[in-house]
Amino acid sequence: MAEHGGKRQNAGRKSKGEEQKLIENLTPMNPIALKALKTGLSNDESWAIKLFFEYFYGKPQQRIDVTSGDEPMNIPAISYFDTK
Repeated sequence: MAEHGGKRQNAGRKSKGEEQKLIENLTPMNPIALKALKTGLSNDESWAIKLFFEYFYGKPQQRIDVTSGDEPMNIPAISYFDTK
């Protein structure tokens, strides 16, 4: 029977060293990426416009509407009463 929980290989956040190495590897490509974004914006490419606004202004808040058959779900309020 498989064990549940505990440490999982390759799970979790990467170490600061790995993060720094990735940044160092990507830094030389920064001008190329910015040029591609500028070209995309100049050509009214939807992906470039979306990327620009999401990073410049932040993603809009995502709203989740929990319904059942287009009707609101009636969830009773739960109250705590001290019985002592």
